Amino acid sequence: MTKALITGITGMVGSHLCDYLLENTDWDVYGVCRWRSPLENVEHLLDRVNKKDRVFFDYADLNDEMSLITVIKKVKPDYVFHLAAQSYPLTSFTAPIDTLNTNILGTCRLLEAIRLIMEEDKGYKPVIHVCASSEVFGRIPADQKPENGINEECRFHPASPYAISKVGTDLLGRYYAEAYGMTVMTTRMFTHTGPRRGDVFHESTFAKQIAMIEAGLIEPKVMVGNLDSLRTYADVRDAVRAYYMLLTIDPIPGEYYNIGGSYTCTVGDTLRTLMFFSEMKDKIEVVTDPERLRPIDADLQIPDCSKFKAHTGWEPQIPYEKTMKDLLDYWRKRVNKGETFLTR
Repeated sequence: MTKALITGITGMVGSHLCDYLLENTDWDVYGVCRWRSPLENVEHLLDRVNKKDRVFFDYADLNDEMSLITVIKKVKPDYVFHLAAQSYPLTSFTAPIDTLNTNILGTCRLLEAIRLIMEEDKGYKPVIHVCASSEVFGRIPADQKPENGINEECRFHPASPYAISKVGTDLLGRYYAEAYGMTVMTTRMFTHTGPRRGDVFHESTFAKQIAMIEAGLIEPKVMVGNLDSLRTYADVRDAVRAYYMLLTIDPIPGEYYNIGGSYTCTVGDTLRTLMFFSEMKDKIEVVTDPERLRPIDADLQIPDCSKFKAHTGWEPQIPYEKTMKDLLDYWRKRVNKGETFLTR
């Protein structure tokens, strides 16, 4: 039986990737999570986990190398999707050391654990995805942006400790491929969103606030940060399909790819789209919250994905409007269940 290992299975992307693999393959899926990981994104999977029906949870931590060695040795996954990270750019400004440790050293610990198991078992040759981020490109001046968008050869200019950590993650993936002959590919996924998106990200906090306003839980004010930043959006369900194709269509060790959607707009446009779906749109006031502004922002995040598309044939399929409507409906459902949230 083919086995896939997903680090960060309880996150938005990890949980959607598990859903995709269960629906489109006959693989067994092993999810790495910490004992304290929140489970709301995988709540729908817990019955299968309890019944050991193709989904298994193993406890490990990127900051504990022995736990990673134990899991890799136990599972011997054919495919590894490394998605776990401290993934919030704004948080990285106040917790830079934790961010760097988790994302850079954590990735190193995971790859080193796999390398050690491969040394013990010469026949073991997993295919590995290391998830970096488009944030590695950071602030690209408009006059330096390639005509067709940011391609793989654009220089790195990270604009946050998170982005710096993802530069390290990106380089580690390529290093282990080149130094040890491991089949590792690295991706720089641009903005991707949809149901289960964390409320620390701009489009998701907008949707959550709108849902809470509709329910009468907060004043009709949406608190925002920088609305002028430009983003290209992909749906998380298209993103996980891309990750599957990355590892199953002629994987090339050491390659690195930009992946992203096809709809580009400002953060402010995204807010207006979400508000369009609400009957409260004419009553909502937009208020800038200084605490939501980053010390430095990555903007002009428009990708050139031609390299990945040429290699795999992947194309985004889910329209931007559906992504945003599904995100808003996700928060409406949680609000209507009576959950209590931080107003962030």
